[in-house]
Amino acid sequence: MEPSIKEQSAGSPVLRIDRVEKIFRSDGREIAALTDFSLDIYQGEFICILGPSGCGKSTLLNAIAGFTHPTAGSLMAGNKTISTPGPDRAMVFQEYALFPWMTVAQNVAFGLKIKRLAREVVRAQVDTLLHKLQLFDFRDRFPKDLSGGMRQRVAIARALALDSPMLLMDEPFGALDALTRSSLQDEVRRIWMEFKKTIIFVTHSIQESIYLADRVVVMTYRPGTVKKIVPVNIPHPRDMSSPWFVSLQQELTELVTEEQMRSQKAEENIARIRQ
Repeated sequence: MEPSIKEQSAGSPVLRIDRVEKIFRSDGREIAALTDFSLDIYQGEFICILGPSGCGKSTLLNAIAGFTHPTAGSLMAGNKTISTPGPDRAMVFQEYALFPWMTVAQNVAFGLKIKRLAREVVRAQVDTLLHKLQLFDFRDRFPKDLSGGMRQRVAIARALALDSPMLLMDEPFGALDALTRSSLQDEVRRIWMEFKKTIIFVTHSIQESIYLADRVVVMTYRPGTVKKIVPVNIPHPRDMSSPWFVSLQQELTELVTEEQMRSQKAEENIARIRQ
């Protein structure tokens, strides 16, 4: 018996990416990072963006965050055009991006203090998040005293403290060992289910994308666009050894491998031209 299919959220998308193009210009050269990229994302979805290195995954996420502007096309969060970073979109980077001079609690409280909330409110919210992410006993430690996995927990807690409806995650577990990565995958899945956030998660890992996502968006090699959107209709918690999981893994592997081969051929051509 096949697993039940999760119905797509009703209503308008919380994020609409419409024919987005991004061209970088340097030294008289143009590099097309994204072309004709379109995608609608709905409230509460967990979307994984998957593709080979250099396909524009991080470029896309930075545009959604408002850090860069598309050369053409549009990005809409709700009914507003994305032109700058905003409180409705919180970002978690691969490189932790913590303030080294602040303690764990101070890092998590940073965004709340900018909102000028009362000290008691800030402390209560920070304590709640530190308990949920098993960080309370480390609240007075500095980032240098923490493991990589714990630093990433702090970064996630700081993003959650802003209470943004949308969480953007740029390969947040890429630098972690396999066991820590697996633990944090479960943590993010739990957070998603508990806090009902819309999550857009960039990854290189096919297994990770299937384990976490409602839909996996496979990107082409540069210029990046949507190659295929693959729904993951497997109930949580997901068993990586199940026939459905293995079948999806084979499908996604074939799709990504095609783009990796295109990437290798392009690099070989460039090397040949330079010789």
